[in-house]
Amino acid sequence: MSLRDKLAAQIAQTGPLTVAQYMAACLHDPQYGYYATRPALGEAGDFLTAPLVSQMFGELIGVWAASAWTLMGEPGRLTLVEMGPGDGTLMDDLLRAGRALPGFLEAADVWLVETSGPLRARQAEKLGGRVRWAASLDEVPGGEPTLAVANELLDCLPARQFVRTAVGWAEQVVGLDGAGALAFGRVPTGEPLPDAREGAVAEVSGPQAALGAALGARLARDGGAALLIDYGRDEPGFGDTLQALQRHAKVDPLDCPGEADLTVWADFPAVMAAAGREGAAAALLTQAAFLARMGVGERAEALVRARPDKAPAIGRQLHRLVGGDQMGDLFKVCCLHSPDWVPPAFEDIA
Repeated sequence: MSLRDKLAAQIAQTGPLTVAQYMAACLHDPQYGYYATRPALGEAGDFLTAPLVSQMFGELIGVWAASAWTLMGEPGRLTLVEMGPGDGTLMDDLLRAGRALPGFLEAADVWLVETSGPLRARQAEKLGGRVRWAASLDEVPGGEPTLAVANELLDCLPARQFVRTAVGWAEQVVGLDGAGALAFGRVPTGEPLPDAREGAVAEVSGPQAALGAALGARLARDGGAALLIDYGRDEPGFGDTLQALQRHAKVDPLDCPGEADLTVWADFPAVMAAAGREGAAAALLTQAAFLARMGVGERAEALVRARPDKAPAIGRQLHRLVGGDQMGDLFKVCCLHSPDWVPPAFEDIA
């Protein structure tokens, strides 16, 4: 049996799945889900994340975290969390950069929030006994100031999709066509949604908003800050952003359930609003602006001075991270923080 067969049998018995339910099954089904069984990161895999593009990315996140700890008054105990840590590269680079500030790593209790067994194994191989694991943010102990990072996590949190028809909104679902194959369909909905032109698609992610609320409550209670880095929208809007990636190419989301990475855009306005309702503050920059403020140009120059033979490669990596036609503008850096201070890089927009 495949995940396609399992989902077809489920749909035949209980009816269509919401897009959010379909995403959750494709990514996390214990037997067949992509992250549960076959996550493939990197050049030889299905997709490439910023930490795998260049060490500069994780190092500057480390500089940000250490600088934030200093601005908080260098608390003697700190909870340092990465959610959705991939293969552990970002945290490895972060901790290496954090060694430059005496006392920072000694204060940090390091946690990784990860549900994927295969990825936990890769993280353990890279990071060893320097970290502990939790299946959710709720499992990470509270009571101490928190610095949290999540790179390309929001886009993996499921979203429902709604389509504006001539007679009102309908929810897009995954059902079966006449031949028994997976197919998109629509069912009536009473979901309150803003008015829009016919054909518009609205995406609503309860899990993304829930993460914003959970982080907001924690930061308002214990103090600290979180960086959520992802591709997505910086203002409310419409659009079908569901995509499946396999070997760095887009494929039909229904063609190979469980065998491709399935994502939607991060809804930063919803995440920030949810955090705000819990008492946290929020600010947003493009990835290019954030990295520039953290000194990515200077770091690239230092790497070139150390390895002149690598200058072309370092230049390409820098462009991939900050170029307007690459990750620089599409990717955003959302900072949630307790309202009593402003973290590095966000001082003039908070």
